[in-house]
Amino acid sequence: MTSRPASAQHLRDLARLRRVRDRIDREYAQPLNVEALARGVNMSAGHLSRQFRLAYGESPYSYLMTRRIERAMALLRRGDLSVTEVCFTVGCSSLGTFSTRFTELVGMPPSAFQRQAADAAAGMPSCVAKQVTRPVRNREAPAPESRLA
Repeated sequence: MTSRPASAQHLRDLARLRRVRDRIDREYAQPLNVEALARGVNMSAGHLSRQFRLAYGESPYSYLMTRRIERAMALLRRGDLSVTEVCFTVGCSSLGTFSTRFTELVGMPPSAFQRQAADAAAGMPSCVAKQVTRPVRNREAPAPESRLA
């Protein structure tokens, strides 16, 4: 026997999680933290984190950082901003954390990406470049090749 109130609550929770995800997508450059996101949908921070991970496979913070890195990649491909300017433009407050996270997701530091993107995306429509260079999730970036031979 299925409980209607439990099913209705689950649907309400999913709607709140979508609102959180949409807010992250819209306001990625703003100072966001899990507590503020949770307050916005009347959930505790712990409950939001657990439910978000169940629904989307990653924590709200990880999702936020992925959005920031995606936007940073687009700005770095443009080539008119420095890595530091891009870092602060996408909402990161620490260049070190930004560079570390960027390297984890993309597989190379932001400065190397900017140099490579300038060459690789020359003549490529931006919509195609965005799809081809989309970041991967944690621990999925290819390991640098060993030069021991």
